[in-house]
Amino acid sequence: MQDGEALFKANCASCHGVKEKMIGPALKGIETRRPEEWLLKWIKNSNAVIKSGDAYAVKLYNEYNKTAMPSFNLKDAEIKAVLAYVKVEAEKPDVAAPGAASPGAPVQEEEKPVGLYLLIAIIVLFILASILGRVQHTLERAARQRQGLPEPVPMSNKDAAIYWIRNNKKIVAVLLLLFVGWGSVKGWYTLKNIGVMTGYTPEQPIAYSHKLHAGEMQIQCIYCHSGAEKGKVAGIPSANVCMNCHKYVRKGPVTGTEEIAKIYKALDYDPDKGTYGPNPKPIQWVRVHNLPDLAYFNHAQHVAVGKIECQTCHGPVQDSMTVVGQYSPLTMGWCIDCHRKTEVKMAGNAYYNDYHKELLSKPGADSIITVSEIGGLECARCHY
Repeated sequence: MQDGEALFKANCASCHGVKEKMIGPALKGIETRRPEEWLLKWIKNSNAVIKSGDAYAVKLYNEYNKTAMPSFNLKDAEIKAVLAYVKVEAEKPDVAAPGAASPGAPVQEEEKPVGLYLLIAIIVLFILASILGRVQHTLERAARQRQGLPEPVPMSNKDAAIYWIRNNKKIVAVLLLLFVGWGSVKGWYTLKNIGVMTGYTPEQPIAYSHKLHAGEMQIQCIYCHSGAEKGKVAGIPSANVCMNCHKYVRKGPVTGTEEIAKIYKALDYDPDKGTYGPNPKPIQWVRVHNLPDLAYFNHAQHVAVGKIECQTCHGPVQDSMTVVGQYSPLTMGWCIDCHRKTEVKMAGNAYYNDYHKELLSKPGADSIITVSEIGGLECARCHY
């Protein structure tokens, strides 16, 4: 059974949407536009179909910037699986935009501003305490007058505070202990979070939206960050990778031509002539994720061998990150906790074939093996 969704995302999603027009046309209803036999030939080798003089193929070629679709080395069964997936997706109802209420769905109440209510409560209590203090003072004066006692000598606020402290030493001691405890906890967490950059979201020289590209366009992370499968560093894609699409896509759905023009400027590219000039300049991207030099981390070990999804560490970039930011704390404790909980995907993983058999052969071996059981907690693994 072929996985049409996986094949679509790997081969088609970077240029085609099911319901949205992208670099190429939307694929909804494709099975009604051309016969299956024609689609098989077109997907395998569109250039050959165009050169044969097929009227529909030539029309597509002229409509989409006179650019032929790349050829795909796919079997007939794989192409049919993709077409079946597109048909199923096209028939699904459109998902409501985030924040929009579905018909008949209960309306979610807005979150109450708790901080504001707390501040109002403190102000009201302060006013009540002031009023009650004045009432108490007035009653004391009336009582002293009735008893024929002289009025107490007026004291300044400072003297009054000292007098109260001297006569309420136990309460003062308890308050001091509470303050010292609270200050110690706050100080500990402040020191603990030095260097932890969770939420760090710097402004970038080009407003690149992961939500648009990885989410709506369904471009795979590895397409741009190809180093994540091959080495230690995922890498920042060069502007030439951007141009694989933006030679043809000159206007974005949100920022129009403004941000794409910055890519052209960096490459000294003339989009009207389709030529590159002699003065390209690097794009000064601002680094977001930065481990200390004392820690070793290998992307390929986690992505290619461990089969860890990018979102595990980088968060839902495809859902909410119009500007990418640091999602996880990336602290040693966070990594160790992950190694203790994460099951090693050994079954069917050639990297672990022999090791898996060896571990399972030991007396009392558990079928679930976590990273900690294969040395994931050894200091030298990360601090060599």
